[in-house]
Amino acid sequence: RLAAAADHPYLEAMVIDAFEPITWFRKVDLRHGPPGGMDWRQRWQVRMRKVFETETILVGETEGRIAACATGYEEAGRIGYIDILCVHRDFQGRGYGREMLRAMLDYFRARGAAHCHLECLADNEAGNRLYQSEGFEEITRALRWWIKL
Repeated sequence: RLAAAADHPYLEAMVIDAFEPITWFRKVDLRHGPPGGMDWRQRWQVRMRKVFETETILVGETEGRIAACATGYEEAGRIGYIDILCVHRDFQGRGYGREMLRAMLDYFRARGAAHCHLECLADNEAGNRLYQSEGFEEITRALRWWIKL
């Protein structure tokens, strides 16, 4: 289902918790300390506010709880972009990430998208296995560089 505004606080907490081991924001904090006085969680809170304002958010529920979400938006040229795919820690390993990925792909197809892309850190092995198993093709790798000014 589409997320409701009342879901946003729960989704924000769920995403921040689930992304702790994999977000590059945290890697910066661990190496250099919180840039600009904002730690990685605070930067994710700012990011999530933008997601809530600008992206489509789908949620998956089980046992009366939100177990997973996917966010994304449509780009020009009939292209979908999946920004966030997240499964609550309590529900990981049950296939809910795959279900949310497929739901977002169906959402884009229903709106006429012919292609979809996403980004995943190279060291997110579980995510990369999922995307490859669902037919995504690795196109390129990017490096994220950082410098203190």
